[in-house]
Amino acid sequence: MEAIWNWLQVNLLSWLAPPKSIQVIDIIQIALLAIFVYRMILWLKNTRAYALLKGILVILVFVFIVNILHMEIISWLIQNVTGIAITAIIIIFQPELRRVLEQMGHSNPLTNWFSSKSDRENLYFNDKTINEITRATFNMAESKTGALIVVELDVQLKEFEETGIPVDAQITSQLIENIFEHNTPLHDGALIIRKDRIVAATCYLPLSENTALSKNLGTRHRAGVGVSEISDCITIIVSEETGKVSYAREGRLYTGVNLSDLRETLHQIQSAVKTPKFVRKEVS
Repeated sequence: MEAIWNWLQVNLLSWLAPPKSIQVIDIIQIALLAIFVYRMILWLKNTRAYALLKGILVILVFVFIVNILHMEIISWLIQNVTGIAITAIIIIFQPELRRVLEQMGHSNPLTNWFSSKSDRENLYFNDKTINEITRATFNMAESKTGALIVVELDVQLKEFEETGIPVDAQITSQLIENIFEHNTPLHDGALIIRKDRIVAATCYLPLSENTALSKNLGTRHRAGVGVSEISDCITIIVSEETGKVSYAREGRLYTGVNLSDLRETLHQIQSAVKTPKFVRKEVS
């Protein structure tokens, strides 16, 4: 503790000391840095990199403590693996970095950097969308029509959307049921919903590698769980064999849900409440 306190006295107090004079260029630099940091936080929050960033912050705190306490052996090890760690970070964040560069190339930078998505009314979906999704889901369950519906939330699923066929249509239960009808061109794969529109069909999703999932689950269920593991979406699955409805969220699969359960979950997501009030059914 004494080492930490001495370090803070020597370094932190010098950082907090006010500058002798503040010029206009200093204010401009502070403003630009603030905008950059703000937009970077928004970007990280809207991607799966956010969870990884929290882990990196824990490591940085550990490194900070190691340097203060002069732990030479651990510090030497950290210095020697830093290059490998940076390469690993680039590989891990590669999809997000690629997406950001693509967005910068296809849009107006000033619009992107100075606009804000703080209005939550533009996010998620409205009551009509909930009614259409639930109606279509249980109509298909009654006829044992297999379906995989991905409802996008904050984390964008463009990389999976690009694997399918663009639809860009208003959500209706009739359209959803028609897409998943047997032997139709769009019935195979996942349907992706963004806000109040169907954006793509026949999309390919990553399969979950969770060994705790039941061995009886097919590709449709594993794909639904897989995409929920890497994003904050909710995935609705209708079993072609049993007609049962399940949904996946945050890497967990909830099976045997009824219409009121699904509608209540969607309403709570719509209201930005992450923990549903009703008791879960079966977790596989």
